[in-house]
Formats: sequence, structure tokens, C-alpha cells
Amino acid sequence: MAVPFRKVSNTRGRKRRTHYKISANGTTTCPKCGAQVRPHRVCLNCGTYKNREVIEQKEDE
Repeated sequence: MAVPFRKVSNTRGRKRRTHYKISANGTTTCPKCGAQVRPHRVCLNCGTYKNREVIEQKEDE
């Protein structure tokens, strides 16, 4: 099995890892209420998905 001859320095290892980044979740706007929603998921604000009401919203008394 191959073994490195010298230890990889911190700088060299960090240069290699510069592309390991987390990206923000993509969002779209709900066509009914305009809230920010993750794609292909039910809007938690109005309860619609693909312009159909999926979750019934309770009315505030």
C-alpha cells in the first residue's frame, strides 16, 4: 500500500478542501400567497401544492 513520504501541510490540505462548501437551499415563490417555499413541497403558509389545497388551514378565531 502506498504511504506518503512526507506529511501534507495544513495549507496544502486546506487548499484542496476549499471547494467543500455548503450551499443555501433553493427556494421559489408560492403562486398563491407569494411566500418563499422549497421546490416540490407544500407551502406551509397557505397549504397549497401545484395550485391545489392540500392542507386545510384553520381559521383564527
